[in-house]
Amino acid sequence: MGVLNPLTRRLAHPRRYDNLRRIQALDPDTHYDEILALVARHEFPWDYAQGTAIAFMRDYGVPSISGLLHRTGEFERHGIKRYDDTVLIGQEATIDGIDSERGHAAVRRLNQIHGHHDIPDDEFAYVLATTIVGPVRWISQYGWRPLDPHELVAITRVTTRFGELMGIKGLPSTYDGYLQLLLDYERTHFSPDPANTALAEASIDIARAVAPLPVRPLVRRVTIALMDTPLREALRLPAQPRWFVALVRRSLRLRGRVLRFAPPRRTPYLHRALSYPDGHRLADLGPLSMLDALNERDPHA
Repeated sequence: MGVLNPLTRRLAHPRRYDNLRRIQALDPDTHYDEILALVARHEFPWDYAQGTAIAFMRDYGVPSISGLLHRTGEFERHGIKRYDDTVLIGQEATIDGIDSERGHAAVRRLNQIHGHHDIPDDEFAYVLATTIVGPVRWISQYGWRPLDPHELVAITRVTTRFGELMGIKGLPSTYDGYLQLLLDYERTHFSPDPANTALAEASIDIARAVAPLPVRPLVRRVTIALMDTPLREALRLPAQPRWFVALVRRSLRLRGRVLRFAPPRRTPYLHRALSYPDGHRLADLGPLSMLDALNERDPHA
């Protein structure tokens, strides 16, 4: 992965590479919070969000994970809130820096939610791996430029620190390590199961509900078209015609090329949570059935 060639740069918006130059001047081993903020909230906000959404889908390909999530019934009953809460906890954990007071409070909240279930460490590590591999893969395929090595190092540093705060041991220290962890785990654990399909369809319903009205009829087909074959088969979703898959992916790559001519984003992207139109507090995040118990255990949330 590297930067675009000089000719492409000359043809782009004259300020398009301002953030990249700033990132390249920073040390990713110490300024990882700032670099992640530039990547996820300025350079590739939509792409990062889409890659994260696909990452959630990968979790459903593992029956032990999908079975637990399906038994809670949260996706079927409160799907949009469940999605909003997941994204908002990640946002809360990183917006002021992963080791800020706000970041620690968000991860503590996540640990309290997980503490109600017996989840093995290897599942935690796999789910964490999806949160880095999903966005990086998406940006590599559809972003307006490749990710810089500084960006990969910074994203990895934040991911590993997040995992450490969750109490996960033996995490990779490189992006390639997370990618290998994901590939190895999926090779062993991906398997079709009714719970996989139920969660995938519930998540597609969430995406359809929040999508602009004109595109809602296509949401399911587009979502499936963006999946790789092992994931789609583990979720037991129907293959889409090759021409449709090619059309979807070419359209996304075209969007990336067009964005080279756009100026850099000035204000940071923040998730717009439909569940909290008037804003949220950390105490609002979590399954409705757990909120009272969670807030009793953490009165400062």
